[in-house]
Amino acid sequence: MNKAFVKESNDDDAVSPVPEMPVGVRNYITPGGYHTLQTELQHLLDVARPAALQADTESADLESAPEASLREIDTRIHYLQTRLETAEIVDASVHADGEQIFFGATVEYENAAGEQHQVTIVGLDELDPAQGRISWLSPLAQSLLGAHEGDAVSLQSPAGHEELQVLTVRYPHSS
Repeated sequence: MNKAFVKESNDDDAVSPVPEMPVGVRNYITPGGYHTLQTELQHLLDVARPAALQADTESADLESAPEASLREIDTRIHYLQTRLETAEIVDASVHADGEQIFFGATVEYENAAGEQHQVTIVGLDELDPAQGRISWLSPLAQSLLGAHEGDAVSLQSPAGHEELQVLTVRYPHSS
């Protein structure tokens, strides 16, 4: 193929470590998630980037790994700065005495097979499905949001329709 028709990559094409925020959707985040992103940004600015710059200046090979590392660090710094600027912190502890499911809730539910699961509804920058931290935009979270302890909710997923029973709803306590 002619090189004129091949798109060259640049730093703007870097893949985000989490899904991009859909257009028109608010960037909700828990206070803990916001703090985690701030801490990571500060570490990149104060420790990782200076170390990568130092390694880059000590290297005679301009195509060495430290340069790539610096590029990755700069991309992550830009990403974090953008996400922190648009973040809307939602303190779920205001619902600590409630039984209704809102952003930040930790929900225990049971499916039709009797299997119990626990999830915490968080922002896109905090999701970690392996740890039960799901995005508030996910089909499961959308099915749960607004429900109360004891409610049955319907989940429509690629696997089909499923009824879930909400067992418990918990919120973090203010710190």
